[in-house]
Amino acid sequence: MTKRLKLVDILALGFMTFAFFLGAGNIIFPPQAGMLAGDHYTAAMIGFLITAVGLPLIGIIAVAIAGGGWKGLTRDLPTGVATLMAVLIFIIIGPAFAAPRAGLVAYEIGFKPFLSSPGQLELGAFSVVFFAAAMFFSLSQGKLIDTIGKFLTPLLFAALAILAIAVIVNPQGEVAAAQGSYVENALTTGFLEGYNTMDTFAALMFGMLIVDVIRKKGIEDNKATCMYLIYAGIIAAAGLAFVYVSLFYLGSTASVVAQGTQNGGEIMAAYVDALFGPVGQMILAAIIGLACLTTVIGLVSACADYFSSLTSWTYRRWVVVVATVCAVVANVGLKQLIAISVPVLFALYPVAIALIGLTFIRRWLPNPALGYRLVMGVALVFSLLDAVKVMGVDMSTFNFLPLFDVGMAWLLPTLVAMVVAKFVGARDSALAEA
Repeated sequence: MTKRLKLVDILALGFMTFAFFLGAGNIIFPPQAGMLAGDHYTAAMIGFLITAVGLPLIGIIAVAIAGGGWKGLTRDLPTGVATLMAVLIFIIIGPAFAAPRAGLVAYEIGFKPFLSSPGQLELGAFSVVFFAAAMFFSLSQGKLIDTIGKFLTPLLFAALAILAIAVIVNPQGEVAAAQGSYVENALTTGFLEGYNTMDTFAALMFGMLIVDVIRKKGIEDNKATCMYLIYAGIIAAAGLAFVYVSLFYLGSTASVVAQGTQNGGEIMAAYVDALFGPVGQMILAAIIGLACLTTVIGLVSACADYFSSLTSWTYRRWVVVVATVCAVVANVGLKQLIAISVPVLFALYPVAIALIGLTFIRRWLPNPALGYRLVMGVALVFSLLDAVKVMGVDMSTFNFLPLFDVGMAWLLPTLVAMVVAKFVGARDSALAEA
């Protein structure tokens, strides 16, 4: 008889999955996008939900279909290419962008609002203390942080739910006019803004962790595992969608109370202060500060664990290195870090999307190895054009490419490559049925 999970176990699994994804980027980007989208926030929000909710959910399902791990996802790629992709993803969600960004969000919301004249010195001191704490907990590998996380995520979600209700009941301004690219291309701009959450990358790495949790509960059947993984993904996606929708509306009504702000963290801080005053600001600051700390601990630990498996360095040495790099990178500042990360995400996100898409069509490819190389190569070449353009380089020569003007030149060529892959290469029955 096949073992089944109880409803309470499924809900717990879904909430755990939601906790994996609910990090700094999920909180700071929707308010900023909503503020810029203004009266076009509905279209922008739909685009954002596609990349920030839909793609991570599909990514988790792809991990399940591929057998629950990175090796399964990339089995048709050369080992060196698969390892390079994994290294790049861990660098992106670790010391280069996601972990320092979490520390900066903790600073912007949890520390900076209480300073009279914040500057580089205060940011530097906060970075040292914050990432030293993350390093300490990562080195200990104890259960304390797991215990904190189990209580912290429900508290954070409850705080965001209260904030969402307050925003709907008592918005702090009228919906303003759209700005910049949101005027003409709200949907595609919102889609591209969803890259910043980095959750599609995270899904490829978190999916295998969720599968392990399901297996530890006694579920061994692959179909049952896939089913419960989908349930968990749907629950997490629903929670994320609720957070994003409410924060988009917050941003769209924040033009008055958040004048002069430079990022989503400052918008959130200003809005909460307007709604609840200093007490509300202190409570939200404490919850988000601890949430960012647990996120960073998880990222530092995951990066150190993976890098130690590739090198002769120990896990503890990698923890020190990764945490130190995070502290240094955080001193760039939130606005600058986001600006630096955008070209990298434009270059690599389409490749991750292509990998996910290939997982679903692999069974129909006559030669998966050749198909994967073709599709992912095309996605990379055209995404690099988008990345160079977003860096400010004149790329008008390529304006003839479909969707190049909105930063999605990779989309149609990648879809065409997937169709071509269906007819290219001699059938290898061993590969096709693997």
